[in-house]
Amino acid sequence: MTAMPSPVKRRYDATRRRQAATRTRAAILDAARELFTERGYAATPMSAIAERAGVALDTVYASAGRKPELARLLIETAISGTADVVTAEQRDYVRAIQAAPDAETKIRIYASAIRAIAPRLALVLGIIQQASAEPELAALWDEIAQRRAANMRRFVADLAAVAPLRLGLDEAADIVWATNAVEMYQLLVSQRGWSPARYERFLADTWCRLLLAD
Repeated sequence: MTAMPSPVKRRYDATRRRQAATRTRAAILDAARELFTERGYAATPMSAIAERAGVALDTVYASAGRKPELARLLIETAISGTADVVTAEQRDYVRAIQAAPDAETKIRIYASAIRAIAPRLALVLGIIQQASAEPELAALWDEIAQRRAANMRRFVADLAAVAPLRLGLDEAADIVWATNAVEMYQLLVSQRGWSPARYERFLADTWCRLLLAD
């Protein structure tokens, strides 16, 4: 009697599951951003976010965590421009800056990156501005501000490695930290009507003039 061949086991393909999870988290983040903006962070219950996103409350917690973690995700994904949190060292523009041969090219790459990041961060600025009244948000924003300051110091140190600077590293880093803040974007683009291209040129030209020695 001839033995029947064993059935071929199919490999489990998790691609669709990952894509569905990504869509679900994106819907949750969109709902949270809208509701935090409409109602305020404190006045928005997690159940309202679940309802707006069209998912179960348990799904919100599983996908994005508690409310402070959800706020962090909104900020982190606005910075990364993806559905995931991406550390500074893993970002494409950071690698491009590090690989650039001269200081002016490094500056212009960074100015271009900030042009892309700023409008995304502007969408969550209202949430950030509630930090003074919400201890969890205040701690989160302080952490991100300190991280930005450290990243700016690494950026100007990278400039100093290829060109002499007008200023010390700390002062130069503080200038970049202040001028690339999302509030500057809102003042110039949202309130004064500058185009994003003009804003980018302003950042690049300002940093070249203020940071680089003649």
